[in-house]
Amino acid sequence: MSTVLIIVLIVVVVIAVAAAVVFLGPGRGRVGGGKSLKSRFGPEYDRVLARHQGDTKAAEQELGERVKRYGDFRPRELSRERHESYVALWAGVQEQFVDSPPKAVAEAHGLVSKVALERGYPQGEQEQMDALSVHHAKHLDGFRRVGRAARGEGGTEEMREALVEARELFEALVTDHVGHGSAHGGDHGHHGTRKDEHGTHKPGLLGRPTKAKGSGV
Repeated sequence: MSTVLIIVLIVVVVIAVAAAVVFLGPGRGRVGGGKSLKSRFGPEYDRVLARHQGDTKAAEQELGERVKRYGDFRPRELSRERHESYVALWAGVQEQFVDSPPKAVAEAHGLVSKVALERGYPQGEQEQMDALSVHHAKHLDGFRRVGRAARGEGGTEEMREALVEARELFEALVTDHVGHGSAHGGDHGHHGTRKDEHGTHKPGLLGRPTKAKGSGV
């Protein structure tokens, strides 16, 4: 094989590889096909599809744009002190549900949004929801439900269910990438931490919600 032919083949391969990189895109921002999007977004995929009246192409285009925009986003680290502060605030929200369910769900919605903002998610309800859907799609419906409950939609039972579901997103936001520093001088024996299967200290999950009279919370 001549030297010229070898050079030509190398150039063709390099161009093909470069084209593939441009087409696929880097990192987590890569957008897959229908099955990939459905697996990634779960219930959010079905919700967007329904909003587009079953138009799969339009729904997947919207979800694909979200991945392109927020797929490479990395949340800011949450300090241990802030983690503990937010956990305490959520406990207060749950206790408040006993006396005032509407006020409790309103504060829960605001608290989840505040934590998301501190982690670096965008400000603005729609932008924040879009970004959260890329990274926490399985927990997003609870946040959406507690938002509706905060606007007075539904009775006490609906508010209770919304609060329980919203807690899943709240827990995910406050326990992911928490700093190692502790307000109490270390992690060993601290009541706010637990060990995973590898023996690594991790922030403890929140307790079950306070049970309100007749509410089941």
